[in-house]
Amino acid sequence: MKVDVLTLFPEMLDGVFRSSILGKAQEKDIVSLNAVNFRDYSGNKHGTVDDTPYGGGGGMVLKPDPIFSAVEDLLSQTSAPPRIILMCPQGETFTQQKAEELSAEEHLIFICGHYEGYDERIREHLVTDELSIGDYVLTGGELPAMVVIDSVVRLLPGVLGNETSAVTDSFSTGLLEYPHYTRPAEFRGWKVPDILLSGHHANIEIWRHEQALKRTLQRRPDLLDKIILSDQDRKVIKRLQQEQQESRS
Repeated sequence: MKVDVLTLFPEMLDGVFRSSILGKAQEKDIVSLNAVNFRDYSGNKHGTVDDTPYGGGGGMVLKPDPIFSAVEDLLSQTSAPPRIILMCPQGETFTQQKAEELSAEEHLIFICGHYEGYDERIREHLVTDELSIGDYVLTGGELPAMVVIDSVVRLLPGVLGNETSAVTDSFSTGLLEYPHYTRPAEFRGWKVPDILLSGHHANIEIWRHEQALKRTLQRRPDLLDKIILSDQDRKVIKRLQQEQQESRS
């Protein structure tokens, strides 16, 4: 996968791209991560990339020409049709399902804005996707882009040491992930559940699935309405709901 990020502050991405999972993914040649300063495409000696909005109002608006020129230059260097992603508060809320969708692409281009906003022609005639990481406003699109890139790249084959890790993550199955334990078996009087020490893998999988249902019911019950539940899942949920009611009474 090739990932390009259009930004006015490429130094913000340098450390993240070189570190941890993203750094190792690049060392393995699984992904290429590139920060592009679109000020270099301004076409004027002052490097101006923004201007006052037509019609008046506060703030500055990013001009279309530097961003179009930067994207077109990137397109000239590859044959794979990219997804061109605008990071903005008005975009589709980013989810694990969106991460899985984007992980199947060969080339992603992220556009990170600053100031008041983008010239609307960038939305209408350049981008393929608009994404938001939540209902709040940041000073720029770099942090949201890094969140999305991290989420997508870790799904690529060979990136994670354990290939089942991404499959069992919270939200990948539609449920929150079950609790994890490791050595020591007892810490300050708190013991690891006996089932995990039993060596009976089938029973352990049943326990983990029930724990995922329980955690989802307790913390994000809205997720249960979005997935297909088996008859056994419904029985488990009913039992857990009864246990909750009894504990409150």
